[in-house]
Amino acid sequence: MSGTFVGMPAFPEAAREAVGNKTLRGNLRHATHTIRAKRAKAVAEVSDWAELREAGKRIKDHTLRHLDRYLEQLEESVTAAGGIVHWAADAAEANEIVTQLVKMTGESEVVKVKSMATQEIGLNEALEAEGIRAYETDLAELIVQLGKDRPSHILVPAIHRNRGEIRDIFSREMSEWGRPAPEGLTDTPAELAEAARLHLREKFLRAKVGISGANFMVAETGTLVVVESEGNGRMCLTLPETLISVVGIEKIVPTWRDLEVFLQTLPRSSTAERMNPYTSTWTGTTDGDGPSTFHLVLLDNGRTDTLADEVGRQALRCIRCSACLNVCPVYERAGGHAYGSVYPGPIGAILSPQLRGTGSEIDASLPYASSLCGACYEVCPVAIDIPEVLVHLRERVVQGGEVTREGNKVVLRPAKGHAAERAAMRAARWAFTHPGALRTGQRAASRTRRFHPRTLPGPGKAWSGTRDLPPVPAEPFRDWWQRTRGGKGGAE
Repeated sequence: MSGTFVGMPAFPEAAREAVGNKTLRGNLRHATHTIRAKRAKAVAEVSDWAELREAGKRIKDHTLRHLDRYLEQLEESVTAAGGIVHWAADAAEANEIVTQLVKMTGESEVVKVKSMATQEIGLNEALEAEGIRAYETDLAELIVQLGKDRPSHILVPAIHRNRGEIRDIFSREMSEWGRPAPEGLTDTPAELAEAARLHLREKFLRAKVGISGANFMVAETGTLVVVESEGNGRMCLTLPETLISVVGIEKIVPTWRDLEVFLQTLPRSSTAERMNPYTSTWTGTTDGDGPSTFHLVLLDNGRTDTLADEVGRQALRCIRCSACLNVCPVYERAGGHAYGSVYPGPIGAILSPQLRGTGSEIDASLPYASSLCGACYEVCPVAIDIPEVLVHLRERVVQGGEVTREGNKVVLRPAKGHAAERAAMRAARWAFTHPGALRTGQRAASRTRRFHPRTLPGPGKAWSGTRDLPPVPAEPFRDWWQRTRGGKGGAE
């Protein structure tokens, strides 16, 4: 996976700054609560939701266990249908493949469907470095691009912006990218949507190359699937002469019957709709219908390393619905930018450190960006136990271990871990195995409690900077038990 956003600090520092932004908090609170309520209503309509959730989990787990076989089947199916398959081990290789494919067409601009995989690898920046301009056509992605911003949500990348901010961005920036915004543009949703439609229409009709991701790939037929709500995706998938799709290898499902499950759970979990307004599928190429050339770039970029982790691999079930973000109390207050990745929120806190490793400061901090309340697990349509993976990754950070690849072998590379924590645990072990010393320490703590600070000094401030230390009781439990029960019952 490509690096973190340039200049991004570790999560605690970034979150502290974000929490101080009242406008951001207001935007996030309004948006997440609205989406959350609508989703709950849409899910409640389905009597067999629990069964669908379990079916999605089992389909994904089965596919991941046999991923090599299904990827080979997919390649055969896509090739037989007239498509061309490319394999990319990492971001650099994927960017090189796509850049060369665009150059082969002789074009210097492309239109894009919303794609987290291409954001993950930094494709737009790679294309720009080669003189190729990429135009985002999803409304929220357009807002982010025009505002020289970064996405902050999986489903609604511009969730941190309000309507007034969007109007100002359109009025100020649209002319630099094409058709300018209408004079006197207001912040009403209808006017903003119409300004975007007019701005993008000329790009749709002019572009010869389209770039997309995919929500799903069906191995048995080589079919790719994109679900969306605006229709811009269908324009990008049908009008250009060349279509290039960059898709993570985990997005595969074995059969069309398997796909049926996710076409029920994804829209309800993401947009709170019974079905997506636009569900586009394509299988290779067809004369006189759609692009004449189709390239599929299958992206690894840390996914096989994630697959090697028996606990962490469940993150690869993710269907990018964003339901976990909308119920997360941490995301609601800190926003997506604090996560330093294209994947924010609870799923980003477990996916990014696995795709990128935990070697950087921000990736080592992400598993701690959670209260472990479990709300994310409750709403996940494929039953990813995010709290379990968070604790697992915290253990990896503490131990200093990191899953790496050495040639064809995946290994867990140990490192030094946290010396201070190891020393504290050794001291605790000694105290708990010496009851007399423990009793003396408890009594001393109780008698001096009026002098205890409310926060820890030095490195301890990282923990106590946002919480008070628990008060020491006036009497140790052992003394209370001895006084009230006469020591009966084995307080030792």
